[in-house]
Amino acid sequence: MSDKNSLNSSPNIFGHFKYDGPAGLVVFLVALPLCLGIALASGAPLFSGVIAGIVGGLVVASFSGSQLAVSGPAAGLTIIVLNAIDDLGSFESFLLAVVIAGAIQLLLGFLKAGVIGNFFPSSVIKGMLAAIGLILILKQIPHAFGYDSDPEGDIEFFQPDGQNTFSEIFAALENLSMGAIAICLISLAVILLWDRPGIKKKAFFSIVPAPLVVVLLGIGVNQLFIKFLPDMALGQSHLVSLPIIGNLSEFANELTFPDFSQFGNPEIYVVAITLAIIASLETLLSLEATDKLDPYKRVSPQNRELKAQGIGNMVSGLIGGLPLTAVIVRSSANIDSGAHTKMSAIIHGALLLLSVVVIPHILNLIPLAALAAILIMIGFKLAKPSLFRSMFQKGMGQFLPFVITIAAILLSDLLIGISIGMAVGLFFVIKSNFNEAILVTQDEENYLVKLNKDVTFLNKSALRTTFQKIPKGAFVIIDGTKSIFIDNDISEVIEDFVETSENRKITVELKKSSSSYNHLFKK
Repeated sequence: MSDKNSLNSSPNIFGHFKYDGPAGLVVFLVALPLCLGIALASGAPLFSGVIAGIVGGLVVASFSGSQLAVSGPAAGLTIIVLNAIDDLGSFESFLLAVVIAGAIQLLLGFLKAGVIGNFFPSSVIKGMLAAIGLILILKQIPHAFGYDSDPEGDIEFFQPDGQNTFSEIFAALENLSMGAIAICLISLAVILLWDRPGIKKKAFFSIVPAPLVVVLLGIGVNQLFIKFLPDMALGQSHLVSLPIIGNLSEFANELTFPDFSQFGNPEIYVVAITLAIIASLETLLSLEATDKLDPYKRVSPQNRELKAQGIGNMVSGLIGGLPLTAVIVRSSANIDSGAHTKMSAIIHGALLLLSVVVIPHILNLIPLAALAAILIMIGFKLAKPSLFRSMFQKGMGQFLPFVITIAAILLSDLLIGISIGMAVGLFFVIKSNFNEAILVTQDEENYLVKLNKDVTFLNKSALRTTFQKIPKGAFVIIDGTKSIFIDNDISEVIEDFVETSENRKITVELKKSSSSYNHLFKK
């Protein structure tokens, strides 16, 4: 039985461990610095990002119906979190808002609010994926050059330090680290080598994931630099920085709990509602995008995902974690690494938990430049030139919403960019319906005015102009047989034309709609 058939016929998530194990490892390597970076950018304790990542892997993935989506702390929420902690006065008060936000998401799931995910145009979703890919590349260029002044999780265009995505790259060019550049180039070469079709067929290369080799090689190269080329060696500020925890008891001591005494504070509920709405939108967007990337084209249940996210946020808030969503960066890394089922997301959560207790010292040796290479390649696969060519070939109605969504996300943030893309997409939908609603055919002085599909007030001006252009003495057939709905405004325009047609010596024949709107189509 083929892998695809076995996936569709059996829910056994353990049967694909040979794919999900390596994928979970790769997602763990990608997620670890992002969890820490997002916590730092959010003004929250570093450990809160790791907790959210663990909950996203172990809790959300267990309840989710998606086989490939990976959840964790979301970069898109950093500004909201930063402002909310400041407004509420303490991180403990903010955690209570996270718990309530989770409860709201759980309720939204039961109310079947996930249906909103069906209303995002394909061109906008593809634009979002390409934009995320470009953001990954642009944001990792400074880390590739050894300029690590900003945390990994900072993906906003305008940064808290006054810089932006492009000015940060120029700053990196003035602060080059030859050691970081060398490690990044070696890492990129390894990933490209692993992706070659002839290489991937060999057993070793198919079993061992390239990102693991990149991480180990990055550690090894930097250790060689320390010993033989100290001028190229990377210091701790250029490496992963994970809090050191000796055992599970110390792990428990790192947990922070909500301040339930703030339950009556109305500001808590304003933050909670804001978090619930934005986290739900980001999740539904990421879920839709993940389904599009899924090579097996499975469709994830949206309402179940809202419930899973709600449970996850309640658990995360209760033990000191940041709010979380389904995250397209982790999900893309998961798919790119060959994951088949949700077991890969669960494995990534388990590895995050084990790593902070068992091997934090080893993880703190990983160069950020090596991780930058991994994320740059993920970004390139999301924003391949072939995708731009494909969208261009589909016409301006698809291409413009696609590129405008990309530009808007690059220059603002995910939700603002998606909103702009949606508005542009809606414009082209209206324009398409506007052009197709009325069809005029002329044969000498004979005119056929055909009303197609729904004809609304938006077509009123075009129909009136069409009637004004018809010359005296013409014969006109107005055919509404194919129209499902004829707006009252349109009916009035037709009635006015019929009433004045005798004065212009125009003969009019009406073919009525077969729909229930016949009474609007009068002579």
